[in-house]
Amino acid sequence: MRIYSIIILKIMEFFEVLKIRHSCRAYEEREIENEKIYRILEAANSAPSAGNLQSYEIVLVRNGERKRKIAEASYNQIFIAQAPIVLIFCSNLYRAATKYGERGKELYAVQDATIACAYAQLAATALGLASCWIGAFDESKIREIINAPLHIRPVAILPIGYASEKPLVTSRRKLSDLVREESF
Repeated sequence: MRIYSIIILKIMEFFEVLKIRHSCRAYEEREIENEKIYRILEAANSAPSAGNLQSYEIVLVRNGERKRKIAEASYNQIFIAQAPIVLIFCSNLYRAATKYGERGKELYAVQDATIACAYAQLAATALGLASCWIGAFDESKIREIINAPLHIRPVAILPIGYASEKPLVTSRRKLSDLVREESF
């Protein structure tokens, strides 16, 4: 019975993380503890991936000038540069293609990178940090900033830090609008 209670407690904690995660666009000038960064990266590494290929790379950026360039290449979303760290999730096209060919390159590698980013984002929230998923950016400029070869494709940017604002809670679609059940 005790194990069941612990499992229920952990499930409730997980759903609380989902409930409190919101996009944050203002960060304190406060470093993130290395242990927290490590745990976030471990969470990303635990994400499922197609064929367990883990066909993605994560670039960790702390340098202020580089973060500023990333913010500018993200269509001047300047708040990105405020975050103590910025993670850039990239699909590794070669790695995915080894097993899955063109579909691996065009889809599975992108899925792998974005699932890893989602795990990192939830881990950051669980650790008391804030983040904002960035999908709007000039891919070629980001690739240049992080010095990535052509087979490494940036697909998501995740600034992470301690929130200096209370993130806006946005509404979500009703499940009746989102889910369609088919009977075959």
